[in-house]
Order: sequence, then C-alpha cells, then structure tokens
Amino acid sequence: MKQLLTAILLFLSIQLFSQENNKQNVSYFVFTPEIMVGKTAESNEFFPETNLQTQLLINFGWDHSNNPKEWARRLKGPKTGITLGFTNFGNKDSLGGAITVMPFIEFNIFKSRRLFSHVGMGGSYFTEIYDEVNNPRNQAVSTELTWSFRSYLYYEFLRTRKIDWRLGVGYSHHSNGHTRLPNQGYNSFLVSLSADIKSEKLIAAPPLSDAPELERRVNDYISFYGGYGINVLSLAYNDKRGVYTISGEYGKVLNGLFKVGIGFYYRYYEHYYDYIKNEEFLVRDGQEFEKFTDSPWKYGTNFGLHANGEFMLNHIGFNVQLGVNLHKPAYDIDWRINQGWDNTPREIPEFWMLGEYDSKYRLKKTLATRMGLKYYVFDTSNEPMNNIFFGIHINANGGQADFTDISLGYVYTFGRNSN
Repeated sequence: MKQLLTAILLFLSIQLFSQENNKQNVSYFVFTPEIMVGKTAESNEFFPETNLQTQLLINFGWDHSNNPKEWARRLKGPKTGITLGFTNFGNKDSLGGAITVMPFIEFNIFKSRRLFSHVGMGGSYFTEIYDEVNNPRNQAVSTELTWSFRSYLYYEFLRTRKIDWRLGVGYSHHSNGHTRLPNQGYNSFLVSLSADIKSEKLIAAPPLSDAPELERRVNDYISFYGGYGINVLSLAYNDKRGVYTISGEYGKVLNGLFKVGIGFYYRYYEHYYDYIKNEEFLVRDGQEFEKFTDSPWKYGTNFGLHANGEFMLNHIGFNVQLGVNLHKPAYDIDWRINQGWDNTPREIPEFWMLGEYDSKYRLKKTLATRMGLKYYVFDTSNEPMNNIFFGIHINANGGQADFTDISLGYVYTFGRNSN
C-alpha cells in the first residue's frame, strides 16, 4: 500500500507540473529556491530536544499570468508546480530528516500584487522513525513514508528584472494517516526567504490583452465513488486492516472550476468488526460494550453526511470535505483504548485508566474530515458531461488522522459537453 500511495502521489505531481507545458497555453517556467527556519513542535511527552528546524526547498513551476484560459484568468494568473525539499528537524540522531515531493498552487490574495498564498500537499520520506528500542522518545512518525502538507503566506518585498525576493511565514505538517502507530505527527512553524527566478520568456512576454469577458456559469452535478483505505486500531492492534467506503454527492459546478456539494458516506471498518467478532476485552460479557457482539457488522460500520468543496485544475482536483457522523458506535472502543494511558494492552487490567468521554471525544466522534487529490481522466477545463477520477485522501476524526484511502469515482455534470 505504501508503494502504491507513493506512485500515485508522484504521478499526480508530474501531471500537475507537466499539463501546462503545451502549445495551447501561454505559461512560463519559474524556478524558486527557498530557505526556511523555524521550530519543530513537541509531538509527545519526553520528546527529544531540538535545535532550529531548517528546510531547503526548490519550487519548479509555471507562471500563468499570461495564460488566456478561463481558469487561469479567474485565479488572476496563479503559479502551479512541484516542490522538492529536504528538512532537518534539529536533531540528527532521533528526528533525522525528510525528503519531500508535493504539488503546489500559489495565487495573489487580498487584491494585492505582493501578497501570495501558497498551498501544497504531497508525501515525504523520513530518515529516522520511531523504534521501541532504539528511538522510543520520537513518537511523531513510525513509517518512512508520510503525507505532507504546507500552507504559507508570502510578501514580495523587492522586485528586479529577473528575480523577485520574498519573505514568508507558515505551517508544515507530516503524518502517516494512521497507517501505523504511534503517529503523533510533526507540526512546524517557520519563516522563509525565497527568490522567484523568472525565465527570459516570461520577462519578455507581453501582457495578456483582448481576452473575452468571463461569463458566470453554474451547473448541477452528481458523483459517486468507492474507496479502499487502511488504518490500525492501537499499539496492541497495530496490524493494518481495510476501511471500505461508498459515497454519493450532489452539488454545483461554478465556472467549470469550483465544486460545492453535499452528500453521504457509508464505511465498514475491518478493525472494528474484528474486535467485536473476536470478542476482545471491551466487548466481553460484563464489559462496557458487550451488546456490540449481537451484531458485529452493524457496530463496525459508520455513516454520515458531508459538505464538499473542490478546486479543479485541468486533470487535477484538490478537495476538502467536512462531515457529520450519524452512526459510528465502535469509535467509543477506539477512544477508550487510545485516549487513556499509553500502550493499552489487549487484556486490560482493572486499574487501567481508559479514555474519558469529554468534549474532545464528542467533537472527534461527530466531525469527519477528508482532504486529498484527484486525477480526472478527462480535462475538467473542457467541462465534460461524464468524467472518471482516481483519488488519494487522508481521512480524520475532527482533525485527528483516521485512515488513508485510494478511490475510484464517476461524476456526471448536467448540461455540459459529452466526451
């Protein structure tokens, strides 16, 4: 599964980087080296001491300020591309470093020509991970491959003919998506100095002119997908099990670029089902969840409603989903095991402190979030009536990683072009 996720992320990165390099578009290459320094937040109690975190990044991309396509004009000429980077977390022996590859998009904000928002999502390879014997104090990640996310704000303080100098501030995150525990994740806050180096073609390019007026369009769509994910239950149940999803959605496509919709999801968790079916400790006679054994399938499933937002760029879509769980009873077992004392054993002693049902529990049991990337078979800028997509997403309980999945889906847009 890790190799498959890596291959998908690399494929999406290459597609995002290469799809603008054709004769139909007027987009120009840009090259942006970047140096960052900041602090690695402590991921767990007794976390290893760290010095300043440092990052060296290189952004390879395309400047779309002269691109006449509608999506580029509506976004005021953004930049898109791939970020390659290396991070030193400030402790070579325990935390090591990370090599990162991620697609990104960058655009002007607040109608300013000097303020930019930069968002990237991809994957990282770690040189040091948690080890029960050799590296027990670093519980941030326990897999060599993880998800990576970054969100930054840049201010262009000096412009020259060939280079625009920028200062930035932002947040970076790494997590394995609950595919192995412990997985506290890395959260970092950094400042940046970067140089936006322009190609000669971009410098010499005339400003975009004589472009037709943009008309506002709204179309209805329906979409369905099936997903397969993996996660673990706890340190005592740290083997990977499947999470199977069926989901449907109805919504609006705005100007062929943005989607907003509402829908439903149904999920089946193998870990929950196995825990109940095998009559593990908390579902045995006399224990808190003994009634779950009456119907392992019923109590091992989850369903709810969601709201979805998506930004589409040719073949690539980036979407964020916020859901409300209407039924997820086995999450109570999950919470009791993982939110009390560390490393809860399979056979739980009477004196053991389990997770308490507090406000944090209610929030995480209720809210389901999902974020990730899609690859559309047909170019979304052509607004096809029928489209097929492949996706890779991280799913969370109120912001805490739940599982990572891959998906295959179909979308039908009313009143658009047939393929």
